[in-house]
Amino acid sequence: MPATAIFVLLAFAALIIGGAILAHKAKKKRQMAMAAWAARHGWHYTPDNVSSIDRRFDDFSCFTQGDNRYGYNVVRGEHESCDIWALDYHYQTYSTDSKGNRQTHHHHFSAVIIDTNMRLEPLFIREEGIFDKMKSAFGFDDIDFESAEFSRKFYVKAQNKRWAYDVINQRNMELLLGTPRYSIQFAGSHVVAWRSKRFKPLEFDQAMKLVFGVLDGIPKDIREARQQV
Repeated sequence: MPATAIFVLLAFAALIIGGAILAHKAKKKRQMAMAAWAARHGWHYTPDNVSSIDRRFDDFSCFTQGDNRYGYNVVRGEHESCDIWALDYHYQTYSTDSKGNRQTHHHHFSAVIIDTNMRLEPLFIREEGIFDKMKSAFGFDDIDFESAEFSRKFYVKAQNKRWAYDVINQRNMELLLGTPRYSIQFAGSHVVAWRSKRFKPLEFDQAMKLVFGVLDGIPKDIREARQQV
């Protein structure tokens, strides 16, 4: 084998090994950060893959995408008498390149799941995107609110519009407008907040604070009527 070819092979092997080492270091650093965050709250942490998340929380769209789905870096605890899950999540999708070769795409994001101990109705809140504005032009609209700014910046879907208005009242509109953006979904007794990328530990706290803030903003009589015994 020519010396040039040997050099290329060795360089390629070095790149692969170097990439694997960097990935391993990044994984360990993430695990240490998550473990430290869990310890500050006095909660339980496991770095292991948990394959049951998509079945346990199958009402949530973020956990039912793609294949090879699992949670990892899972933290479990309790706050204000509510069970908390905080985790990283993986799923994969596929595409075909111009030569017909199948390519696998790995997706990772983070989420916080809170069991509210209330009977909630389906509700979906996220930042509005360009495709939402295009669909709106063709009559596929989401729910509009009295605040034009809120309606312009957020996409909201609910089977029961009255429930959406109860949850997203003036107080909660101001809260959502004034805090970092997370996608939020209500289903059963749970609320999930997530983004399309992994959180920094501080962002887990931000997401929890936002969800509890929204819940506290629901009128007291509605919350009390929906409390599970």
